[in-house]
Amino acid sequence: MSRIAILGAGAWGTAIALSLHRRGGHEITLWSHSQAEAQQIIEAKENVLFLPGFPLPPEILVTAEFGSVREADMLVSVIPSEFLRPTMTRLRPHLHNGQFIVSATKGVEERSFLRMTQVISEVLEPAGLLLSIGALSGPSFALEVAHGQPTAVTAAFSDLHIAILVQQEFSSETLRLYTSTDVIGVELGGALKNVIAIAAGIAAGVGLGYNSTAGLITRGIAEITRLAVACGGRRETLGGLSGIGDLVLTCTGSLSRNRTVGEALGHGRKLPEILESLGGKVAEGVRTTRAALGLARKHGVEMPITEQMELILDEGKEPREAIRELMLRPGKGEH
Repeated sequence: MSRIAILGAGAWGTAIALSLHRRGGHEITLWSHSQAEAQQIIEAKENVLFLPGFPLPPEILVTAEFGSVREADMLVSVIPSEFLRPTMTRLRPHLHNGQFIVSATKGVEERSFLRMTQVISEVLEPAGLLLSIGALSGPSFALEVAHGQPTAVTAAFSDLHIAILVQQEFSSETLRLYTSTDVIGVELGGALKNVIAIAAGIAAGVGLGYNSTAGLITRGIAEITRLAVACGGRRETLGGLSGIGDLVLTCTGSLSRNRTVGEALGHGRKLPEILESLGGKVAEGVRTTRAALGLARKHGVEMPITEQMELILDEGKEPREAIRELMLRPGKGEH
């Protein structure tokens, strides 16, 4: 029986715990960064703040203690990107070689422009910890995974044998995993689609229709692919679940927090007020926009949609003016 610790008791972490419990064959721990949060979940017997309406079976251990992290065979990191580095620094003394880490956070660190697996490696390696670190990504709303609706995602490790091991440990009647060795492509596809989802939400918020959304999705995957390939990812990965699959879901689904932020911006609301209204939930695309542009400039990659999103998010640019500038860019060939 595998011991799996899920790091981060938000909606996605809780949904993964429920999915693994339904599959069976694991000892599952849902680890929270705070004792107060863990105690609240234990007393309510569900995650009232982030995933209400889904009772947590007593077999899922909810804790803020480090013992279960130390004893785990596999760790699933669902820690928001802005808190990943300090949290992994806290956890570092309790980790050991031989463990596997699956990163399920879809983001890029704001100042370093590092992917989540790179941040984890940078924190752990100075301590002599050489854990196998990979990524889990794809079109997967937490609410639907918690409901047990069929979902397909990709597990990526540089070592295919470990990706296959994760596939075997996670796959069930309701969660299907595909494997990949393209960690870069899988991570960047999952992170960058959040930026385009904000743009799609803005388009909906200002009253644009299906033509506009289709154009954004198509040109969005083009600029995501350009950057991922420049960083060493594979083009075909971005045509899969962690690329176009996740992008379509997040740009069109009403459960997307990033699309919701965009819609509110399109309606004329201000960003601080919108983020406050999320009630502690995270829209990773806001931070990822800045990081994506830093990464793009580093590699000399053009990302016009992302550039306009930064101007809207950071400088308060009027959304219709941003759309107008995108439409009036000089004409060019599609490929």
